[in-house]
Order: sequence, then structure tokens, then C-alpha cells
Amino acid sequence: MSERVSWVPEGVDVGRPSAARLYDYLLGGGHNFAADRALAEKFLQAQPNARTIARLNRAFLRRAVLLMIDEGIRQFLDLGSGIPTVGNVHEIARKADPEAHVVYVDFEEVAVAHSQLILEGDPRATIIQEDMTRPDAVLRSARHSGLIDFSQPVGVLTAGVFHFVPPQADPNSIVAAYRDAVPTGSYLAVSQFTQDLQPEEMAGIVEVMKKSQNPMYPRTKSEIEALFSGFELLEPGIVPTPLWRPEGTNTDDPDRAGIYAAVGRKL
Repeated sequence: MSERVSWVPEGVDVGRPSAARLYDYLLGGGHNFAADRALAEKFLQAQPNARTIARLNRAFLRRAVLLMIDEGIRQFLDLGSGIPTVGNVHEIARKADPEAHVVYVDFEEVAVAHSQLILEGDPRATIIQEDMTRPDAVLRSARHSGLIDFSQPVGVLTAGVFHFVPPQADPNSIVAAYRDAVPTGSYLAVSQFTQDLQPEEMAGIVEVMKKSQNPMYPRTKSEIEALFSGFELLEPGIVPTPLWRPEGTNTDDPDRAGIYAAVGRKL
């Protein structure tokens, strides 16, 4: 008997795992299915630190948003936003400024449906169902939403998503399209799996994810740096997630963080 509950959109194949629902499971969320949990267990076998890696990535997103708020950013474009969980961008931003605007972008049906449910009736946040690797379509929909004024600085967020973009899709040109759409003083946050940290475990994750609808492509520090063309990297540069401007005492091992993180300001 297939797994089907009230919040599942019609037409979703619950037997086919997705990265968004796997991440939801690793973070302790409830919007995932048996197939996602089975894939997640294989993910955990390849990388036993996966739950901590997911937590550290989410924590980086929070710190990046707060930095942008401190720098005057009041509108955010969250690419590959995933299934809403504790500490969504609009919640983080609005604790600092209730007028902050957020446009979430995802194409995974459950992520979009649950985001629509959470954001229903919210005049300052929305979700658009688009593929972030098609920046023209994303930017067109973002403009149509009326929530982002592209004449003013924008915070572009790509937390834990570019490792799903294959090299043949030319990730540098994708980022460049978003960069060219926003004015000087805008910010870009990137976090992405790397083979520089725990290469054996990373190779295992790549093998596991080949069986999902979201294969994974880790990148080196130099490859991630190339994404920031036209941006000035903020200190401390490209570092493991727990080392990016940590708050308080940091006890997480950066060598086991799995993901590099960085924020840049458009020149």
C-alpha cells in the first residue's frame, strides 16, 4: 500500500526519494516518506555525521541572514529553499525587521506545497515553483511577485543546494545571472558539500545519491571560489560551516563538517 497523507500534493511519487525530503529527515522534520528515510539511512552509513552536517548548514544560513540584515539587506531570494523547518529565512529576518521580504524558490512539490501552506496570507513572503538552474524564469517570477525591488540590494541565498547542480549545467554562469540581476551592495551566501573534507565519506555520499532523483556533485574550495566572481568574499572566506563567524563557543569539528560556507558582497 502506498504512503499517502493529507499534505502530499496529487501526483507526487512518494516511492521516489528526493534531496529536499532527505534533508528534512536529517533535520528531524516530518515531511518525508519511507523511501526518503531509507535513502537517508544509507546516507548516514556513508557519512555518520550527516545530522550534524545538516544542523551546521542550517545554522550557517541563520548567521548569513543576520549578517545581511546588519548590512541593511531587507529582501531575500532563497534559492532551493526546501521544506520549511525551524528557522526559516523570513522568521530570522523579521526578528530584526518585521518588514523584510522573502521570495523562496524550489521545484520539489512537497517543499512548494508546505511552503504555500505556511506562507498563506503572508503579504511579505511567497514561494515560487521554479528550477533555480533556470535563472531567467526564477527572476521573472520573482519580479512578478512584487516582493523584490531589483533596484535595491538583495540577499541571494544558496544554502546546501549547488552540490545538486552538475558541472555541465555551468554553475558559474547560473550564479553570474543572479549576480547581474542585483545591484552593487547585494550579497551572496553559498554552502556546498566538498571532497576536501572527509573525501572517503564524500565519495560514499555521491554513490548513495546516484540512486536518487538528485545526484550530488561536491566541489573543491577553488571551484566554490569561482562561484563568487564579481563578489568580494567576506572574512573568513571559504571555510567549513562551523568556522564561518561562529557564535559563542564552537565545539564542532570543522574537519568533519562536510560543507564549505562563504558570503560575498557584490562589487
